[in-house]
Amino acid sequence: MGLFNRTKTIVEAKLNAILGAAEDPRETLDLSYEKQRDMLQQVQRGLIEVTTAKRRLQLQAAQLEAGIRDADDQARRALAAGREDLARAALERKQLLVGQQAGLEQQVADVQAQQDKLTAAEARLSAKIEAFRNQKEVIKAQYSASEAEVQIGEAFTGVSEEMADVGLAVERATAKTQEMQARAGAIDELVSQGALSDVSAASDPVAAELDRTARNASVESELAALKQQLGATTPRTGEAAR
Repeated sequence: MGLFNRTKTIVEAKLNAILGAAEDPRETLDLSYEKQRDMLQQVQRGLIEVTTAKRRLQLQAAQLEAGIRDADDQARRALAAGREDLARAALERKQLLVGQQAGLEQQVADVQAQQDKLTAAEARLSAKIEAFRNQKEVIKAQYSASEAEVQIGEAFTGVSEEMADVGLAVERATAKTQEMQARAGAIDELVSQGALSDVSAASDPVAAELDRTARNASVESELAALKQQLGATTPRTGEAAR
């Protein structure tokens, strides 16, 4: 039995947590206010019914008062006419009406007391509901302001995360750009130093043939000059031998 109670408590706690997370306190406050308004309306309807009942009793009491006066007047007129028997009957009816009047007056007093209690309760409840209405509007305004602040904070956090991603992308793009610029500069430097050949020029057969012709002409010119130098120095060497 103890295990069952603990399990029930845990389930109720989790259910209350779920309901609490989904609950909008503004709606809860409005619902409570409407329930209090319904209660006030019930009290007001009860007050109207009690007041109506009191008015009805007062009308009956007024009718009895009129009957009492009529009976008294009949008794007087009967005695004046020498009809004591009629006077006695009128006075008996008067006493009966007086008894009924006393009962009605007590009922009116009881209903009046009940009406006074309901009137005081209605006034207290109205004041309490009005105070609650003012309080709930303040709480709703505070909750709405806090909710807006949370939403703004969450939106700002999301923007910050997005801007951080943008910053990382910019850093990566800048690093790649600098790397590409350094590679282009290195290639330009190697080309200017002759370490790398121009592939487009090497693939041109006309330019290559012209280069070879120029190199051959230069070689032939140097070879002729070398032969001339050697031919000029050889006879001198023979004469020295003789």
